[in-house]
Amino acid sequence: MSTAHVVMAGILLLVLGILYLLVASRGRSGTYKLAAGVAAAAALLLVWGNLAVGFIGSEDNPMNLLYGAVLAVGLIGAMLAKLQPLGMARAMFAAAATQFAVPFVALLIKQPELTMGVLWVTVLNTIFAGLWVLSGWLFRRAGVAGVELGR
Repeated sequence: MSTAHVVMAGILLLVLGILYLLVASRGRSGTYKLAAGVAAAAALLLVWGNLAVGFIGSEDNPMNLLYGAVLAVGLIGAMLAKLQPLGMARAMFAAAATQFAVPFVALLIKQPELTMGVLWVTVLNTIFAGLWVLSGWLFRRAGVAGVELGR
């Protein structure tokens, strides 16, 4: 691993750690904090995996840049939700839908031959979309619990 990769990994961990602390500090419940942790882990694994090996082809494949949309949807959604749990849930569900759509958009753009590689990318994206859904479900639970408690 080169020095540039180590520096990039360190910066990535620092930024995501700070974002997690910012988001988790807004929630009172453990469920909210767990939801923020799942979202941070999904974002970390998404970026790290793409920088290391790439999800679509190699890490040099420009189609991997489409995954930036997943992070943008989650981040913009979180800002619009003002980090409130039910809004965060919607933002995470939107990130899940975006994650799931990326390989299909890439297929439309590149129109490659359908191989086991395409199936693998679809399975991998479904797993990542599941992480975003899990985070959204946890945020939703935190929001519903907060409403029931009058928060």
